[in-house]
Amino acid sequence: MLKYFSRAVSTAVGISTTTMFSARALQPLTRSTLCSPNSGTIRPFSRSLWMLSHNGAASVYRPKLFSSKGFTPVSCGCGSLHTDGDKAFGDFLSDEIKEEKKIQKSNTLPKMSGGWELQQNGTEAKLIRTISGEKVTVTFNVNNSVPPKFEEEAEQAQGQKSAENEPDIVSSPNFVVEVTKQAAKHSLVFDCHYPEDEASHGEVEEESDIFAIREVSFQPEGDVEWKETAYTLNTDSLDWALYDHLMDFLADRGVDNTFADELIELSTAMEHHEYIKFLEDLSGFVKCN
Repeated sequence: MLKYFSRAVSTAVGISTTTMFSARALQPLTRSTLCSPNSGTIRPFSRSLWMLSHNGAASVYRPKLFSSKGFTPVSCGCGSLHTDGDKAFGDFLSDEIKEEKKIQKSNTLPKMSGGWELQQNGTEAKLIRTISGEKVTVTFNVNNSVPPKFEEEAEQAQGQKSAENEPDIVSSPNFVVEVTKQAAKHSLVFDCHYPEDEASHGEVEEESDIFAIREVSFQPEGDVEWKETAYTLNTDSLDWALYDHLMDFLADRGVDNTFADELIELSTAMEHHEYIKFLEDLSGFVKCN
C-alpha cells in the first residue's frame, strides 16, 4: 500500500477548505454525530491536566514536583539512575493507567460494516475492500489525530471544569483512499480529512458530508512514495460538479458518511489503546521493570 498518506498527515494540520464547503456544509463532529450513544470508544478528555493547562509540549512552563538540586539517587542493582522524582513519576503513571483502563469499555476494536478487512501495524491501519474486481484501500494513522481543544483551554483558564463537563477525546485522522482497477497501471488516490474548522460553525444540512477530499492524484500502483511529478488536483478551487462526482465515486465504493463515522469510532479506540500502551511502556521505563 502506498505510504505517501503520511505526506497528507504532515501537511493537513491547520489547512482549511472553506471555499469548498459553502455548498456542502459539514455537520459538527460531535459525540452524537460521530458515535452512537452506546459506543465505548469515546472517553472524557482526561489528558487535560497537561494538554489543556500547559498547552502540551509547546509550553514554556514545566511544573516541577521536585527540585533538581539535592535529589537522592537510589540503586536497584540495574545500573540505572533512580530518584525520588522517578518514584513520584512512576506512582503518577500507575494511577493514570488505572484511570484510563476504567474508561476503556472494551479491549477489542469496533468492527467496520461493509466487509472492510482491518490490517493494523502499530498506530497505522489499513482498511481493505474488494468490489467487482476493484480494490479499495483506506490508510490512516492515529498519531496526531486528536484535534486540540482551544475553546476548552480558554474555559479552563477561567476556572477548573468539573469532570462531568470535560470534553470527549475523539480521534479524527486524515486518511488516504486508493482505488485500484485490475487493468489499470495507476491507482486513483484521494487525500481526505475531517475539516473541524468548518464543522464547528453554524447549522448544517442533514445530508451534508462530514469528511472532505483535499487532493486527488494518479499514482503508480504499489509505489511506496508519492510521486511529486504526477499532477495533483487540489479541490480548493475545483468546479462544484466535478467535486460532487468525486464524492459520489467514493460513496459508490463504500467511503461515505457511514464509513467516516465508523472510521472515527475505530480510530478513537485505536488511539486510546495506543495511549494506554505508551503509558505502560513509559511506566516500565521509569520504574526500570
